[in-house]
Amino acid sequence: MRGLAAALTVPVLLFTGVACGSDDKAPDAKVEVSGGFGEKPTIKAPKDAKFGKDPVTETLTEGSGPEVKKGDFVRVDYAGHTVKDGKDVVSSWVPQSGTPAPGPRQQTISQPGKPGTGLPPDKVVDTLVGKKAGSRVLVKGTASALLGEQVVQRAGLEPNDGMVWVVDVVAAKAVDAKAEAKGEQAAVEDGMPEVKAEPQKAATITVPKGEKPPTELKQQVLIKGDGPKVEAGQGLIAQYTGVKWEDGQKFDSSWDHGGATAFQIGTSSVVKGWDQALVGKNIGDRVLLVIPPDLAYGGSPEHQLAKNTLVFVVDILGTV
Repeated sequence: MRGLAAALTVPVLLFTGVACGSDDKAPDAKVEVSGGFGEKPTIKAPKDAKFGKDPVTETLTEGSGPEVKKGDFVRVDYAGHTVKDGKDVVSSWVPQSGTPAPGPRQQTISQPGKPGTGLPPDKVVDTLVGKKAGSRVLVKGTASALLGEQVVQRAGLEPNDGMVWVVDVVAAKAVDAKAEAKGEQAAVEDGMPEVKAEPQKAATITVPKGEKPPTELKQQVLIKGDGPKVEAGQGLIAQYTGVKWEDGQKFDSSWDHGGATAFQIGTSSVVKGWDQALVGKNIGDRVLLVIPPDLAYGGSPEHQLAKNTLVFVVDILGTV
C-alpha cells in the first residue's frame, strides 16, 4: 500500500488526458465485486485476466445525489486491486498504519478533470464525471492505462498488469473558485495578527512586532457565517492564506494556485490546529488561527515549517 501511495505522490504532469470509455475489440475480463456502497468491497478477478488499453467503467450502484461535473469537488472511498496478486494494494477502508483511528475514516477529496497528486489516480477520478453522489463505480484496465508509465515503474508494477478500482462517490459539490467569506470583518483581538483581506487576493497578515508566538492554539472568528456547522469527516471547501509568525512571510495561499480548495477535516488529514479549530465552525465564517509547531508541522522534523508558528486566515465556503 505504501509503495503505490508513494509512487503516486509525483508531479501532476505525469497524469495527462482523460481516460474514459472502452475499445470494442479490447478484452474485458469479468470482475466480481461484493459489498454495498460504503462497505469495504471484496474484489475478485481471474489472475490471467487481460484488459484493453482503455479503461472500462461500470456503475455498480447508482446513487441519487448530485451529478458530478468537471471541476466539482468529490469526496470518495476507494480500493485499488492488482489482478495478478489478487489483493488490494491501497484502500481507504484500510489505513496505512494498519490500525483504524477513532472517528471518521480518512477519505480523499478530488476534482475530476483537474490534475492531482493523490489517490485514486487522475485517470480513475476522471471517470466519475457524470456519476451521481451515492454511486459505487468499478474501473478496470491495465496498470499503465490507469496509473501512467512512470508511476507503474515507481510502484514496481508491469505496464500490462491488470488493475481494478472500486470508488464510492460519497459526496459531490460544485463551488465557485473565486468565492470568499462575505460580511464586515471584526477587529482582531489584542496580541493577534492584523488581517487585511482585499477581494480576490491573498490576505495580508501582519504579525505584531516584538510579540513572542503563543504556545497554545489561538483563534478568532473575524466574519460570522450563518451556514451549517462543519462536521468531522466532511471535506472543508475553503480559501486560505498562511504566513510564518517568525518573519511574517507568506508560505501558501489558495489564491496563488487556482482559488478555492478542499481538505477533509477532523481525520488527521490536515494539521492538528485546523482539525481542532475548524470542526464546529459555520459555513461562511472567516477564521484567524495562530498554530504553534506541535499542532502544525512540529511532528515532522524534516518539514521546512517544522519549527514555525503558523498564522492562517481561512474562509469556510462550504463542505462536501
